[in-house]
Amino acid sequence: MRRRLLSSTLVVAAIAVLLLGVPLGLVVTRLINDEAVQQLRAQATLLLSQVEYARIEDRPIDPEELQRQYPSRYVQIFIRNSPTVIVGGEPPPGRQMTEESHSESGVYVRITRDRAQVERNVRGWLMLIVALAGLALAVAVSLAVVQSRRLALPLLDLARIAERLGSGEARPSRHRYGIPELDRVAEVLDRSATRIADLLSREREFATDASHQLRTPLTGLTMRLEEIVAAADQPAIVREEGEAAIVQAERLTAVIDELLAAARRQRHAQAEAIRVDEVLHQQVTEWEPAFRRAKRTLRLAGDRGLRAMVSTGGLSQVVSTLLENSLEHGAGEVTITTGSSDKSIVIEIADQGPGIPEHLRARVFDRNVSGGGGTGLGLTLARALTASDGGRLELVRMRPAVFALFLRPAEEAARHRVVSGPA
Repeated sequence: MRRRLLSSTLVVAAIAVLLLGVPLGLVVTRLINDEAVQQLRAQATLLLSQVEYARIEDRPIDPEELQRQYPSRYVQIFIRNSPTVIVGGEPPPGRQMTEESHSESGVYVRITRDRAQVERNVRGWLMLIVALAGLALAVAVSLAVVQSRRLALPLLDLARIAERLGSGEARPSRHRYGIPELDRVAEVLDRSATRIADLLSREREFATDASHQLRTPLTGLTMRLEEIVAAADQPAIVREEGEAAIVQAERLTAVIDELLAAARRQRHAQAEAIRVDEVLHQQVTEWEPAFRRAKRTLRLAGDRGLRAMVSTGGLSQVVSTLLENSLEHGAGEVTITTGSSDKSIVIEIADQGPGIPEHLRARVFDRNVSGGGGTGLGLTLARALTASDGGRLELVRMRPAVFALFLRPAEEAARHRVVSGPA
């Protein structure tokens, strides 16, 4: 896109320069030549009047005086019935421009100048026009580069947001670029991310509710089948079918248990050993401009080189949610502190704001509960995402607010490998 924009802008600018520069060059050349001819013609007319005036006063014409009055000109004066030709100046060596004038009294004058001087003047103006054309092309290319960057970089950012949205990181980016059309696309992607996050949450709730509702009738079915098998002492077929039904019911119960486990740990299978620093640095880089616009600072502190068992998208989304809450509801410097203990990798996010109100202390992670006019889904989804990766999200201090992520160390996951297979 950037290459096409640059090439099209350059072609348009070149065509505009040619359409304006070529006619301008021709006009300037003609004007300079016409001006030189008019000047030479005016000098010839003036010289003729001077010669006529000198004849009336019966005063001789001095060639040296002519050379002083008409420098860099070659002057010739012819008078009827006089064999003498009065000459002033030296004839030009190269190409010449000549103008003549005569009177009824028999006076004929001829004045000549060097054409090379006029041609040098024309070349000077043409070089100026070429330089201005080159400057116009350079300005056009510079503007095209700036405009292409202004258009291409937001598109690349939108492509990354869409790719992240497709990979399951359903969180609004809230990036705006100052271009109405691109801002409209960004708003649509943000709304889509919110809807996808809501749909994922509803799916998890549905799986949990369905598992809970189906468990009771399946347990009852198993008990009745066991009674049938126990009561059937003679018919072998009844016993065989009853035992088969029990096996099927147990298999169905195992399937529902798996669904319930999947609902409780939505992305546990995607958790892997990752470097915590990379995710945190990426989030700091992404959110630092927003904090800078709010005249606040974002700082990363603590231990480096920590590795945890977590999905990259889940950790990014949780940290982003906490940073967004600190930006909207907190104040002062926001600090991300990392540390480790025997059982957990700990990430604390703290600001210097007023903290959590007392009446929300026990409900801060509940669905649709918000103390600042938000949707009340951010912390709920963040806690669910953390739990799905085997960690937990806690409010460890209310004022100022400090949230802590407790994640599984990569070494612990290596010690406790889980091998699963089909039922």
